[in-house]
Amino acid sequence: MTDLSALVLPDRHPTSTWLAEVVEAEQAGVHAVWTYDHLTWPLLRDNPWYGCVPLLAAAAGATQRVRLGVQVATPNYRHPVPFAKELMTLDQLSGGRLEVGLGAGTESLDALVLGEPPLTPRERMDRFAEWLGLLDQLLVEPIVTTRGERYSAIDAHQLPGCVQTPRVPFTVAGTGPRSLKLVAKYGQAWVTYGPYGPAVGPDEWFAALEKQSKQLDAALEGRRIRRIVNVGLESYWPFESRDRYADTVGRLAALGFDEVSVHWPRPDTRGVPAKALPDVLAVHGL
Repeated sequence: MTDLSALVLPDRHPTSTWLAEVVEAEQAGVHAVWTYDHLTWPLLRDNPWYGCVPLLAAAAGATQRVRLGVQVATPNYRHPVPFAKELMTLDQLSGGRLEVGLGAGTESLDALVLGEPPLTPRERMDRFAEWLGLLDQLLVEPIVTTRGERYSAIDAHQLPGCVQTPRVPFTVAGTGPRSLKLVAKYGQAWVTYGPYGPAVGPDEWFAALEKQSKQLDAALEGRRIRRIVNVGLESYWPFESRDRYADTVGRLAALGFDEVSVHWPRPDTRGVPAKALPDVLAVHGL
């Protein structure tokens, strides 16, 4: 059975609304609740928008079973040393239920907010490789001292460390050759949207996911990791009927995906339509 997870964006206001939806998703039986790690998001840039880490800290105290995920953190505004401390703390607060999505980051608002000069795609990947490697080291080793080209850690203490061993699991995003090599090196899971946008139809979406999954197979060289697909915020066709959604999940399972992430029903009607939620849960046996 392919797992279902919920994406609850941090734009719910007040924050009690966000927390109530996380609890609702846990009670519905989803495998995980993810929330976006951005300072703002272009599609919803005029909405209220809260910080991922404090929201997940609140969710850790309000839930018992569901896994809680960051999706996806990037080097655009995060330094590995303080971020590793936050992740370790979240893993402790949640009793070892934290999932961590990580990616290179795009040239969007998050990349511009600190006033840094734009980076080329190659520079972004070089930065991500160093950032990811140091984050891995910080979450595995109790004390780290290292100097890199972009990031350094001097006597960085990470005590008591993560509940999960050897560290919290990494879900690495990316579809290019260099990204997939990093998925293979550091990832316990891989996440993709496939092609994104309201104009993307099912044939294009499944074809792209199949191609990406085969490219991941080649990078993994026989190793198996968890595969997660996110259904876009403005992708409505999978929810047209129970049969349509069941067919979607079946085709994704055939492509090797272990988890389907959907945007929990929203007041702006994006994501899963509220009337379709019972069918979505039923398809996953919930």
